[in-house]
Amino acid sequence: MDSRQAEDGGAIRRRRECLGCGRRFTTFERVEEVPLWVVKRSGLREPFDRAKVVEGVRSACKNRPVTIAQMEELAQGVEDALRAETSEPTSQHVGVAVLERLQSLDDVAYLRFASVYKGFEEAGDFQREAGLLTKTTEPKRK
Repeated sequence: MDSRQAEDGGAIRRRRECLGCGRRFTTFERVEEVPLWVVKRSGLREPFDRAKVVEGVRSACKNRPVTIAQMEELAQGVEDALRAETSEPTSQHVGVAVLERLQSLDDVAYLRFASVYKGFEEAGDFQREAGLLTKTTEPKRK
């Protein structure tokens, strides 16, 4: 009888009528997303958890001028990028996707995240990564 968007475009609401008894009822049609599974280094698979990405970014951004909204947007961007590539990304793909987005968000947070993700063991590792970071970013203007 009638169709319209619902839930900010995330569903279609349809008013229907039973041809047998004449009763009217409402149905909702929603897109069912394919689950995203992350393949760990050990070979285990686990469902992608955006909250884990946000928590890792939150740790890297501690005491930095990065808002929760920016962190959530980064995590959503990571999830969207991974979904566009495959339904089973590796944990390395997840880490690289986070690093790519953190680099444009905050240099210090990038270095913090990279130190854990890449397993820095000495100060030289920080110097090397900071050197790579400064080569790819423009000088800050005052």
